[in-house]
Amino acid sequence: MKRLVIPKKSVHVGSLILVNQQHPYCSGNTKSYLVPACTDSKVLLERKAAALLSKLMSSIEGWDHISAVSGWRSRQEQQEIYDQSLQDSGTTFTEQFVATPDHSEHQTGLAIDLGLRNPEIDFIRPDFPYSGICQIFREKAVTYGFIERYPKGKEAITGIAHEPWHFRYVGAPHAAIMTKFGLTLEEYHDFLKQYPLEKKHFLYRTGNQNIEVSYIKTAAGVDTEFEIEDHILYSVSGNNADGFVLTEWTSTQ
Repeated sequence: MKRLVIPKKSVHVGSLILVNQQHPYCSGNTKSYLVPACTDSKVLLERKAAALLSKLMSSIEGWDHISAVSGWRSRQEQQEIYDQSLQDSGTTFTEQFVATPDHSEHQTGLAIDLGLRNPEIDFIRPDFPYSGICQIFREKAVTYGFIERYPKGKEAITGIAHEPWHFRYVGAPHAAIMTKFGLTLEEYHDFLKQYPLEKKHFLYRTGNQNIEVSYIKTAAGVDTEFEIEDHILYSVSGNNADGFVLTEWTSTQ
């Protein structure tokens, strides 16, 4: 067995962090991990998210028809967008479509807004329909670790209106699990709390792999320690609230 020690501050770091009105973005070192979302683009994404997005777009020749509208935003930029939306569109619209500073996924570098290539693109609500190349992207996104973050019918859970253009990188196998069960990121974290590390894990099978996902609750003010088996491929992500998500890959052969 191998013993791991996860620093307490890491609860705010990882591809599965939940950022919404109840859980503000707390990590301040995102910028050093950013790269352009696509060639010749000023839109930035976290490095791994950008790499997977690039592979996805290459597989469907997506950049010929789709534009990267907005990715990473600094707190200052989010504040400016929020203030401008209030001025231009009023409180009701802004509260539906624009997160307050420190409560926006865009500050994580893990979220991107996409739109059809047009001479004019609405920055707040770009056109990304459920047809054509946009739907092809949407259907393939899960394979590359992306989810449509704010689906229709889940507004009361996410706190944000339906946004067909907004995609969030959560990684594998989490995008597939969330899509299979119709879960938002908020619901997924609640779901995983049924599977604490010390008890039964959630088992997801794909191809010749078994993937076990479990929840590790943090103790206030201290680092988190736990054991896993040697020679197992694993990843750990904070949930930006009260714990970590442990993912372990094992072969079925």
